[in-house]
Amino acid sequence: MGSGSIRRSAGALFRGVLSASGAKAGTFTDVPTTFSASTASPPTAPNASATTGSAGRAARHGFPLRTVAALASSGLLATPLLAGTAHADPKEPKAPRPPSKMSQIGGDRLGTPGVQVALKPGAPKLPGPDTLTARSWIVSDAESGKVLAAKNPHWQLAPASTLKMLFADTVLPKFPKDKKHTVKPADLAGMGAGSSLVGIKENLSYSVHDLWLGVFLRSGNDAVHTLSAMNGGTKATVTQMQQHAKELNAHDTHVVTPDGYDAPGQVSSAYDLSLFARSGLQNPDFREYCSTASAQFPGDKGKDGKRASFGIQNTNRLLSGDYDIKPYPGIAGVKNGSTTNAGSTFTGVAQRGDRKLLVTVMNPEKKEHNEAYREAAKLLDWGFAAADKVEPVGRLVGPGSEENGTGTEGAKGKGGDRNTQAALNSSGGKGGAWTAVGLTGGALALLGVVAFAVHRRWPLPELVRGRRRPGSGK
Repeated sequence: MGSGSIRRSAGALFRGVLSASGAKAGTFTDVPTTFSASTASPPTAPNASATTGSAGRAARHGFPLRTVAALASSGLLATPLLAGTAHADPKEPKAPRPPSKMSQIGGDRLGTPGVQVALKPGAPKLPGPDTLTARSWIVSDAESGKVLAAKNPHWQLAPASTLKMLFADTVLPKFPKDKKHTVKPADLAGMGAGSSLVGIKENLSYSVHDLWLGVFLRSGNDAVHTLSAMNGGTKATVTQMQQHAKELNAHDTHVVTPDGYDAPGQVSSAYDLSLFARSGLQNPDFREYCSTASAQFPGDKGKDGKRASFGIQNTNRLLSGDYDIKPYPGIAGVKNGSTTNAGSTFTGVAQRGDRKLLVTVMNPEKKEHNEAYREAAKLLDWGFAAADKVEPVGRLVGPGSEENGTGTEGAKGKGGDRNTQAALNSSGGKGGAWTAVGLTGGALALLGVVAFAVHRRWPLPELVRGRRRPGSGK
């Protein structure tokens, strides 16, 4: 990105500008984005299908032909950006359906298409399909790992920036919070067009603490790429993330980019994203960053040589709120995302009394503003009311090393030991105990290729509503 990094005024929400001349088809940012047709260079002539299909419809609705051509060539006419201006086409493909067979890690029912729930007498009913429109979702007990209900939880879908949870769980333990890094131009190379940014500048120094605030609050791909450069580069980081996913028994996940930017073959699942959140929440630094609603971020140097700062706000709307949605009571993180391929994605954790629930929502069919958060809130409401009145339909498993000693082949369900697969499919066992201990005690864990101490406690009360500890940075 180089010298084009963005600086924002204190507290303002960043709206990136996507340039048609440099955009890859089918990718938006994780924060609200506007398209500036006036900045687009004249595109090459689009093919006939582009101009007679969605582009033709856009032209009929008053868009200038040059703008229509730019949008068509960049693939943006098929995105939610223009959803309010295009009419439904009966020839357009129907929404994709989940595979008839999916992974059964965590339980047989979790590999069955459709909604899975086992209500006991007196249990509240799940909201209907008009309310829960996501292609995939899962709600589970964060401590025991019991899955209360799910819909297509192993469907492999584009994850968007929820994949940053895996990035953080992999890389965060490697560098002390007070370590400083001066950003080089090469650190910011390779970011996708229209990437969400926190506003990192070349040749300026940032602490690791600053960078992680940029990752979690602003979903900053510039912060992700800077940390990846510190970690040996993007390729090495992706390899480590994939290894860590394997160790966590997250076999629906294939990592291509460390930031979740749309890329061919990059997929995860609601089940795997819940595993990443559950693992990350055992790290107190992870908990601090994902629960922080707002913070100050270092800006430019002034003429006096002193660094200015500007306010940043968490793009997790259940944490920070928005004009049409309030913060969710008891929310403690975790991460949101949005791209064209992924739609909106969100993983959240909330606490009510002694109950801690995880929810993941992927790609609601209803394209209303903040819809993923609304559906996540509905699932949390239901989960807190129904937790003792349902039979679990599966469980979130622990790492491979905890489940079967070596951890991987049996978990894939491709051959492997029958006893291993039975353990993974069980609704009880060590996976639940692993997280129950993880959220309340202390241990040393070997996760992926990194050994680190994790102080296993649930988020402190002051972190639940996003308040930072004194002295925790600028």
